[in-house]
Amino acid sequence: MKNLDWKVLSSEYLYQRPWLTARRDTCQLPDGRVMDEYYVLEYPTFINVIAITKDEQMVLVRQYRHGLGRTCFELVAGCVEDGEEPIEAAKRELHEETGYTGGEWSQMMTFTCNASAMNNISHSFLAMGVEKTDSQHLDANEDIEVYTFSKEEVNAMLLRGDFMQASMIAPLYKYFAGL
Repeated sequence: MKNLDWKVLSSEYLYQRPWLTARRDTCQLPDGRVMDEYYVLEYPTFINVIAITKDEQMVLVRQYRHGLGRTCFELVAGCVEDGEEPIEAAKRELHEETGYTGGEWSQMMTFTCNASAMNNISHSFLAMGVEKTDSQHLDANEDIEVYTFSKEEVNAMLLRGDFMQASMIAPLYKYFAGL
């Protein structure tokens, strides 16, 4: 197979904020052509969790998503903090957003949402047998409602198109496909 990798000749940060970092790269393609402007959005590594209670209910959260201008049902999700392992971030986010803890944990998949323009990786985890042990511990900008649904209800929501984010849809499809 031929090498398709691009060589980065230079990079310039255009904008650096906690939740948005944008850079412009000048890249040389394998055939020698140079692209003067290729834009990359840098985001932190993030996680999401399919959490299933001891009585086989799936834990979902509901929150407003300003980019879409709508309120959505979602899996628990969040960013991996500096020095934190993805599995620990997943456990922390489940606890903070829902008050659920414990269970048997396994990693389901690792993926990227948009490899052409974003540099972050996403990790999806399955947590079986979680229990409600605490209240929510939300960040100042979070307003999250917690719900539990049967697996059949969540599968119907998935098939109806109720979930909007690819990062939620992919692990749910994988879970329901039994992969």
